[in-house]
Amino acid sequence: MSDSERDALMTQPTVFAPGEDKLSEQALRALSPQDMLWRHGSVSGLSEALIMMVDDEMLNIEMTQAFLVEAGYKHFVQTDRPEQAVAMMRQHMPGVLLLDLSMPRVSGLDILATLRDDSVLRHLPVIVLTSSTDPQVKLRALAMGAMDFLSKPVDPSELGLRIRNTLAASAYREYLSHHDVLTGLPNKQRYRSEVAAVLSAAKSLGSAGALLHVGVDALGRINDALGRTVGDQLLQRVAKRLASCVQTEWGGELASERHNPTLYRFDGDEFAVIVPYMDGVTSAAAFINKLLEDTTVSFQRQRSPELFVTCSIGVSVFPADGLEPDLLMRNAGLALRHAKQAGPHRYEFFSPRFNEMAQSRLDLSAELRHAIGRDEISLLYEPRVELATGRVVAAGTVLRWKHASGRIIEGDELMDLAGSSEMDVALTDWLFDQMRAHVRTWRGAGLQPVPTGIKISMANLRPSDLGHLVDAAIVAGGMDPRTLSLELQQVGAIDNLHAREAAAMATLRRKGVRLSLDRFGTTASVGHLRKLACDEVKVDASFMHDLEKDATVQAMLLGIGDLARRLRLTCVACGVDTAAQASFLKKQGWDQAQGRLLGEPLTGLNFAAKWLTRSGKPQRVEIP
Repeated sequence: MSDSERDALMTQPTVFAPGEDKLSEQALRALSPQDMLWRHGSVSGLSEALIMMVDDEMLNIEMTQAFLVEAGYKHFVQTDRPEQAVAMMRQHMPGVLLLDLSMPRVSGLDILATLRDDSVLRHLPVIVLTSSTDPQVKLRALAMGAMDFLSKPVDPSELGLRIRNTLAASAYREYLSHHDVLTGLPNKQRYRSEVAAVLSAAKSLGSAGALLHVGVDALGRINDALGRTVGDQLLQRVAKRLASCVQTEWGGELASERHNPTLYRFDGDEFAVIVPYMDGVTSAAAFINKLLEDTTVSFQRQRSPELFVTCSIGVSVFPADGLEPDLLMRNAGLALRHAKQAGPHRYEFFSPRFNEMAQSRLDLSAELRHAIGRDEISLLYEPRVELATGRVVAAGTVLRWKHASGRIIEGDELMDLAGSSEMDVALTDWLFDQMRAHVRTWRGAGLQPVPTGIKISMANLRPSDLGHLVDAAIVAGGMDPRTLSLELQQVGAIDNLHAREAAAMATLRRKGVRLSLDRFGTTASVGHLRKLACDEVKVDASFMHDLEKDATVQAMLLGIGDLARRLRLTCVACGVDTAAQASFLKKQGWDQAQGRLLGEPLTGLNFAAKWLTRSGKPQRVEIP
């Protein structure tokens, strides 16, 4: 091989980034729809297929059915009156039809002619069984749509194999009609039907969702410059990354009661994602941003710069942008076209108002990365009060971001933003540093700190890393672990913990640190109580908003309070802003509460001046 030939081979591009393993030949073959068909059990369930037999001799039918039962088939429908056969097929659509040709009154050829003219039945697989030896009859039957031909008397083994092969071919054809050959993903036809189902469910529930159309930027130029094979590999890789992103949202905040987010592939450079539920545009903005980032792939070529390929996304929101499938799909397509016209690696909403809201969310996520260094974030404390006595028994932390625009972002809104922008780890580290400094200041002034609840987002924080942060606070900050309560949010991210991570959570409790399930009743549920051993629940503040006028909310709070008592958990009500709310909770025997009625969030110095004492004796709040 010459040097020039060797150089030419070395400069062939690959769609895999440095350090990323190529898909093995086995893995690539697994992407083929035929392999997927067998792997997902479509063929393994052939014995469940309905087999219909039409023959004017009932004895032939009974013998054939006996053969098939012995071969493992279970479901049959039959008739020895051929004039009734087509009506029976429409009523019981079979997986395969075994049809005799030589029958009085209505022949098998007559039935084949009727099937050929029927828009639904024309696709029914037919195996002809006949004693005729006339080759012209056989050719005529095959020309009219019969898939296979068997001569009577039929050999049982051959019959079983012919039926199996016919059913497998039919299942494969059905699979191909609803799936993309290159990626194995559901195709545009399947997308259209499932959009209709999701919209119908959303209409009945009065909920919102979105369609995302994802296009690979400049795929045509890649195909022209590097070949269609490389372009196909690129599409497979993008499909794999999109699928990974979508699957992480199954059962999450973008899933509805009936549907999970689902990925599809159209022809050419386009994919689509159905988001069946979203609580406002901002809840989908982080997902859109993740799709954009994770679908950025690179070509690495010898002696050439690394080439990056990106995607663009168009979004239509229902019901605002329509409740008809074709209209909503067209609007998402228009939004994608506008996104690509504006430049690569970006998204556009069909509705300008939603586009502005999502853009604001993503801009805030980017700015949050610099907010800590600019001293724009403050750590505040609010008193937690024992309802029976009015004593201030603990404190809760509140993070507040005073944005340069003057907007205040705090509490759960800021925690959600940090989790979606992967800033929750850095924010938690900063929070512990601030709290250590405050505790040192309080003790230096001779004041006794109270137990403090620290809000922790688990969206991107592993329990083992959380353990290291707590250890640092205990060792370097001299904090008593018994005065720390970790108020865990986004606990869905730790539903399936590895043994090492689960052990890290257990270790925290053994050290005396209390674990609290925050935002209970909304993002945290009874199911999480079974999976995560904890000491208290903090009921989401949204329950307080409607307490005074909603009997259902009152009943739910009664149930939560009773559950907490039975499980011996401290039950804390958040967002208590009115005397009526406090009175209801106190009457029902709730343990603790926090909110504006009981004390505003204060800086470390102001909180110490108002609520801490040198003796450690708790201050009291007058509860109206």
